[in-house]
Amino acid sequence: MTRTTPAGTPLRDEFHVYDTTLRDGAQREGISYSVTDKLAVARLLDSLGVGFIEGGWPGALPKDTEFFRRAAEGELELQHAVLTAFGSTRRAGVKVQEDQQVQALLDSQAPVVTLVAKSDRRHIERALRTDVAENCSMVADTVRYLVGEGRRVFLDAEHFFDGYAFDPDTSLRVLEAAVEAGADVVVLCDTNGGQLPLQLAETVGEVISRTGFRVGIHCQDDTACAVANSIAAVQAGATHVQCTANGYGERAGNADLFAVIGNLATKLNMPVLPEGKLGELTRTSHALAEIANLASDTHQPYVGHSAFAHKAGLHASAIKVDPELYNHIDPSVVGNDMRVLVTEMAGRASLELKGADFGLDLTSAPDALTSAVHRVKELEATGWSFEAADASLELLLRRELAEVDAGEPVDAPFQLESYRVVLDHRPDGAVVSEATVKVHVAGERVIATAEGNGPVNALDGALRKALVPYLPWLESVQLADYKVRILTGESGTDAVTRVLINTAGRDAEWTTVGVHGNIVEASWLALCDALAYASLQRTAAEWS
Repeated sequence: MTRTTPAGTPLRDEFHVYDTTLRDGAQREGISYSVTDKLAVARLLDSLGVGFIEGGWPGALPKDTEFFRRAAEGELELQHAVLTAFGSTRRAGVKVQEDQQVQALLDSQAPVVTLVAKSDRRHIERALRTDVAENCSMVADTVRYLVGEGRRVFLDAEHFFDGYAFDPDTSLRVLEAAVEAGADVVVLCDTNGGQLPLQLAETVGEVISRTGFRVGIHCQDDTACAVANSIAAVQAGATHVQCTANGYGERAGNADLFAVIGNLATKLNMPVLPEGKLGELTRTSHALAEIANLASDTHQPYVGHSAFAHKAGLHASAIKVDPELYNHIDPSVVGNDMRVLVTEMAGRASLELKGADFGLDLTSAPDALTSAVHRVKELEATGWSFEAADASLELLLRRELAEVDAGEPVDAPFQLESYRVVLDHRPDGAVVSEATVKVHVAGERVIATAEGNGPVNALDGALRKALVPYLPWLESVQLADYKVRILTGESGTDAVTRVLINTAGRDAEWTTVGVHGNIVEASWLALCDALAYASLQRTAAEWS
C-alpha cells in the first residue's frame, strides 16, 4: 500500500500514474460531474491504486473549489493516491502573492499542485501577449512560491512538442525555469494531439538527454495515438504519465488510463499499481463509465466486454487447444473474461466451447453438434443472431441434444393455442394495446386478457395472468429490456424484424432473440424462449 508524506510524496515514487479524469476528462462533451460524482470517481481511482488524482481547477470553477473543500474536510480519505490541484502560473505583470488563482491553489490544501504554462513561443507572444523572459519569470515565481509554502509542484508544459519543433530553445527555457525554481517533474504535453509515436519518442529522449530533468508525458488522442505516444514516451525515459479514465477528454479524448496501465504492466512488466490491483481494471472502468453516465466502450482494449471475444471459427478451433493462441494476455489478469461468439461464422469448435460454458458436453455428441452447427447457420442466414442472446443459444443446443439423443424436451412450460393483439386508440388520445392468449398449462386450457402500453407489454401481461396461478415462480421473472432492429430496409413495412428481450429472475439475467416478418411474432418467439430459459433455470436452482 502506498502512503503519503505530508509533502505529498508517495513512497512508491519511481514512476507516476497520474489521473486527470476529474479535470481534463471532464472536458469531454456530454460529461458533467457533480461534486458528489467527483468524490465517487476519486474514491474509485484511489482504490485502483493510481499515484496522483488531479481533482480540478480550484478558484476557476466553483464545483472544483467545493470538491477540494469537502476533500479537505474529510470526505475523501485516500489510501494510495495523492490529491493534486491544477492551475495556472501567476498572470503577467502581477505579483505571485497577489494572484487570486495562485492563492486558490494554496487554499485547496492539496499537497501537490500541477501548473500549466505556455512552452510554445507563438502561444507566449500571441495568446499571453508577453515575451519569453516574462513567461519564464511567471513560471519560476509561481513554482518557487508554492514550493516555499510546502507544496510539491509539477509543470505541464502546454503545446510542448509543437513549440519544441518551432523553437526548441524557448521550450527548454520554460522547463529550466520550472526545475530551477523547484518543480519535481516537467510534463511534456501534446496539447493538440498531433504527434506520432516515433517522432514523439525522439523528442522525449532528446529533452532528457539535453536537460537531465525528470520528464512526464500528457497526450491527447487526435491522431488516435495517445496511448501509443504515452508508451513510446515511457520507453524513451518518461517516468510520469498522465491519463484519463476510458480516454475521456476534449475533442477525441486523452490517453486511456486503462490501456496505458495494461500495456505498462503486462507488456513492459512495470509494477505501476499496488500488488493485486491490476485485476480491478475492468470493474473500475465500467464503474467510472456509469458515474459519467456513458455507455462502456465494448471494444475498448483490455477492459471492454468484447476485448477478448472471439467470433471466427478459426479462432475458436485454436482457443480450444490453447486459449493463449488467440489472446495476447490472460483476460483474468485485468479482471476481464474471454467469450466465444456464435454467429454464421461459427464452426464446431465455437459451439463446443459455448456448450462447455453452458455445462453441455457436445464433444461426446457429434451428431447433435453437427445438427446444431447447421441449424445456427440456417437461422443466422435468415436474420437470427445469437451473439447477444446466450439464453436462446443454450436452448437451441439443448433442443438439438434432446432431439438427437431422445432426451427431455426444453420448451416453454406451456403450449400456445393462439394469441391476439389489438390496438385501441381512445377518444382521449390514449393508445392502449390489448392482448388475449389461449394456452394449455398443467393440463388446463386457460384464456387471459391484459392491457399494456404496447403489444409486447400486453402479451407479457396476459401470459402472466394465465400462467402465474399454475406456475407461481413466474412472479420473480420480469421483462427487463426490449430492443428491436429492422433487418431489411428494402421491404419497408414488410421488413424482417429482430427482437432481443432481456429478462431478470432472482439473481440472474438472460437475453433471448426472436426473428419474424411480424414484430409481434418476433417478440412472442423471444418471450417464449425467455420463459423456457426461466423454467430451465428454476429447475437447476430449485426455485419455489
